[in-house]
Amino acid sequence: MLAPSSGGRGEQGEQGEAARRLPPRLPPLVVIAGATATGKTRLSLRLATTLGNAEIISADSRQVYRGMDIGTAKVTPAERALVPHHGLDLVNPDEPFSVSLYQRHALDALAAIARRGRVALLVGGTGLYLRAVARGVPLTEAPHDPELRARLEADLARQGIAALAARLAQIAPLLAARTDLANPRRVVRALERATLVGDRPPPEPEGYPAPVLWIGLRVEHATHRVWIANRAAGQYAGGLLHEAATLASRYDPTLPALSAIGYREAIEVVHGRRTTAEALAETIVRTRAYARRQRTWFRAEPGIEWIDAAHDPYPRALELVRRFLETAGAG
Repeated sequence: MLAPSSGGRGEQGEQGEAARRLPPRLPPLVVIAGATATGKTRLSLRLATTLGNAEIISADSRQVYRGMDIGTAKVTPAERALVPHHGLDLVNPDEPFSVSLYQRHALDALAAIARRGRVALLVGGTGLYLRAVARGVPLTEAPHDPELRARLEADLARQGIAALAARLAQIAPLLAARTDLANPRRVVRALERATLVGDRPPPEPEGYPAPVLWIGLRVEHATHRVWIANRAAGQYAGGLLHEAATLASRYDPTLPALSAIGYREAIEVVHGRRTTAEALAETIVRTRAYARRQRTWFRAEPGIEWIDAAHDPYPRALELVRRFLETAGAG
């Protein structure tokens, strides 16, 4: 039997406290990034099933919501049965969710994946989610003042988005440069933050504490436009209107979550304000605009191994992943 340490309970307590302060061990991480409708989910499933020891973490800011499946192109139950998935169905559409909460969930999932001795694939097109995890951007919950938010919402209704965007650019140019000034909700949040904490620069990334590989999928713009249109048509044909009607019967259809691309338009069909053809056309327009913003974001991300998605990216991606895992000692 081992003799007790001369430090007694005090030393054991200090060791335990020190262990709790250490960051959890995280697994080798493969990031699969790119704009919407470039085949990221399909590629991740093929890679994970081939590797046999991988788990997937979704990095999609709309797939965190329960009941929003078709319009977010969420993996099916059958696909989840093939490969363990994380980052899906975390909250209801009427519950608040933030990138800080996502980061916490993803890091917990990554620590569990490491304990199982497996590899992680971080897959999605929400650039801030990817950066928060794979670049280690330190995050804190954004400051919030309900009264200030209400005043800003009232200003938005009276003055319009252009006036609030101009105000943001004047009082917080750094924050304005990082904000989608065509998105009313983000402009209001940015003005709220600027008013409460000032025009602070973004925190410096701390890095991912394990080997990481970034793979990006891209495709020529004309082809991408066709892919986006085909996927949107498939979603409407595959039950998006019924899914939107179910959500609208359970939740306030003006919730921010239900303003997501496809859902806002489908709910307008359900309420008789649009035809299905009009909703589909608007969904395609909004998706293409979103894809342009994603491409702009990812152009600023360093160290991505880009692959042409139009020419079966799987062989090249598998080659990159196997080489990476061998180097990382996880092959």
